[in-house]
Amino acid sequence: MSPEGRNRRTLLGIGATVAGMAGLSFAAVPLYDAFCRATGYNGTTQRGGTMPASPGDALITVRFNANTQPNLPWRFQAEQPSMTLHVGEEGLAFYSAVNDAPTPVTGIATYNVTPEKVGRYFHKVACFCFDEQTLAAGQRADMPVAFWVDPRIAEDPNTRDVRVITLSYSFFRTMADAERAGALASAGPHVGSRTTP
Repeated sequence: MSPEGRNRRTLLGIGATVAGMAGLSFAAVPLYDAFCRATGYNGTTQRGGTMPASPGDALITVRFNANTQPNLPWRFQAEQPSMTLHVGEEGLAFYSAVNDAPTPVTGIATYNVTPEKVGRYFHKVACFCFDEQTLAAGQRADMPVAFWVDPRIAEDPNTRDVRVITLSYSFFRTMADAERAGALASAGPHVGSRTTP
């Protein structure tokens, strides 16, 4: 093979490798998200699921944590510090948010559970995460979350010693709202677009 042919073959190989790597980088986020939802990795909880016919005997305490990013002028808090229930029993907890700004502000919440290894056993039936919430000046909103913990948590050797789970929500100002308010320049975390949980 001539030197020109070898060079062309090498360039085609490099081009194919670069194209393949670019394709994998675009696929990485949805694949990682699907992996987290299937395994509970990184504290990702499950959505819905079928509750057992009757609760198990084991008790589990769920603590509720609320975080607000500094560029979101809201007071966001859990209305109860914790709740103890049987595994397989549905719980209903409330968070609340108050907009302290003189204008409407839009926020969006993300969540996780700790320890991270229990994510696959924590099921949210209904919650306010990933839905944009717009509060008028001074407005208060109550935000319920319904959940249950799979009784199989007590059978898994990796999780059967867990007696306390912390459910954490973090509210961020949306990118669009920060741009409208001229607050984007004060570099802080934002959530840019609505995501399906």
